[in-house]
Amino acid sequence: MAADLTTPNGTPGNGTPGNGTPGNGTPGNSTPGNGTPGTDPARIHNIGYRSYDGPRLGRAYARRSLFSQSLRGAYGLGRSAKSKVLPMILFSVMCLVAAIIVAVAVSVPTMTDLPLQYTRYAIVMQAVIGLYLASQAPQSVSRDLRFKSVSLYFSRPIERADYVLAKFAAMASALFILTATPLVILYAGALLAEFDFADQTKAFAQGLVSVALLSVLFAGLGLVMAALTPRRGFGVAAVIAVLTISYGAVSTVQAIAWEQGSTAAVEWLGLFSPVTLIDGVQTAFLGATSAFPGGEGPSAGSGVVYLLAVLALVCGSYAVLMRRYRKVGL
Repeated sequence: MAADLTTPNGTPGNGTPGNGTPGNGTPGNSTPGNGTPGTDPARIHNIGYRSYDGPRLGRAYARRSLFSQSLRGAYGLGRSAKSKVLPMILFSVMCLVAAIIVAVAVSVPTMTDLPLQYTRYAIVMQAVIGLYLASQAPQSVSRDLRFKSVSLYFSRPIERADYVLAKFAAMASALFILTATPLVILYAGALLAEFDFADQTKAFAQGLVSVALLSVLFAGLGLVMAALTPRRGFGVAAVIAVLTISYGAVSTVQAIAWEQGSTAAVEWLGLFSPVTLIDGVQTAFLGATSAFPGGEGPSAGSGVVYLLAVLALVCGSYAVLMRRYRKVGL
């Protein structure tokens, strides 16, 4: 009696396994009639991944790179053309006013000094400086917070202190370039007009010290205001309020106090605005003419209080920034 060769799911009488094709003895899922296995497009390639064994530049290099990137970004370098418009316009305005002053000094043969002191230039142009800071401080820190890219910085060999220090130094450097370049133009024009070399050099050095102090103070305050919110518009408004509006309010109250004969109050009211703080310090220690009503700034004794207030604000701004970024998680 013949054996039954029928298998489950197979074909009767050919002995092929299940799911095969009749008459060829090939396994299931093969190509009919040719005995060739099915073709699989997947491939495994050994492309030789190796670990990095080159030099590791470390935190210092990362900190310098972040500083350089932030400083370039403050003037729109490396960004879109639209981002360059406002900072370059404000920088041009600062330099153009200085060039006009130089042209007047050179064209009038009877003049023996510049019509505007080096230490007074930044005070007179404080509105332009405030607008520059209001536009660039949020760009430096608010976007990182808004798009949550701060954690990408901290995933590298860089600490929060490195991030804060690099951003602080970059903004202070950008402000120093903005405020010191016009002083260089004034100094060059004074030498071109053959004014006294020793007097001009001394006044120029005093002006550089003044704008350096202003740059550090304004950078700290601007970054603190911008870092408190990821919304750039709110940061702009906060910076303008702290710098420009506070200066207008303090100056108005000082003028009222002066008209009412409260000269002592005028001196101490200057402690409530960043601009008048710088004015008081340079009046007390750098031989500047005060912009306070009546032209009477703080004395040397009161100037110490002004200087301590400036240093306290700078250190406080750094501490607030450190605390703010300590809350930013990975």
